[in-house]
Amino acid sequence: MSRILLLNKPYDVLCQFTDAEGRHTLAEFVHEKGLYPAGRLDRDSEGMVLLTDDGSLQHCIAHPKHKLAKTYWVQVEGEPDDEALQRLRRGVELKDGVTRPATVERMETPPIWDRDPPIRYRANIPTSWLTLTISEGRNRQVRRMTAAVGYPTLRLVRWAIGPWQLQGLQPGQWRELPGDEVGAFLQRCTRLAAPRPGAASRTRRAPPDKRPREEKRRR
Repeated sequence: MSRILLLNKPYDVLCQFTDAEGRHTLAEFVHEKGLYPAGRLDRDSEGMVLLTDDGSLQHCIAHPKHKLAKTYWVQVEGEPDDEALQRLRRGVELKDGVTRPATVERMETPPIWDRDPPIRYRANIPTSWLTLTISEGRNRQVRRMTAAVGYPTLRLVRWAIGPWQLQGLQPGQWRELPGDEVGAFLQRCTRLAAPRPGAASRTRRAPPDKRPREEKRRR
């Protein structure tokens, strides 16, 4: 039976099990063998990482074509106005192209763990929290999106991936999904990967012979 673990990755931990430079890794918190992260989460970000022992599940979770929503709680510098939120909802122009439309709303300060170390506050500049959901996985995407609309990210917590949330997990803690949930998700992945009816490749017609008419007659 395939397995999926939900881990609350702490701040300053690499999303991998080994590191030649001796930095903190997932191996300090997950001692199960044969599991690998499905997707990435930056060292300076916190929150949900899914780990699995099934390559097809790993692909389904991480690949953008499956559009598995990822929800982040984002603490930003300043107080975003309505125009900034609308730009995030429409899609933001980044160096690697325009982002897909995001779902974003203001939120109250969430009742979560303190970060160690805490963020750096700037005197006389307020901070605020957003809940932001995307279905892409570009490098440092959320940070670049909020910076592009004028509100740099100070703290980033991935709260949910698809239907799963961090509820009840403290930094470094994990829980394993029940087998029936894993099976149902695997079936969903299989359906998404199956070719659509009528999408079978059609035989391409050969291009017309464009040689001069006299050359055709000599054949």
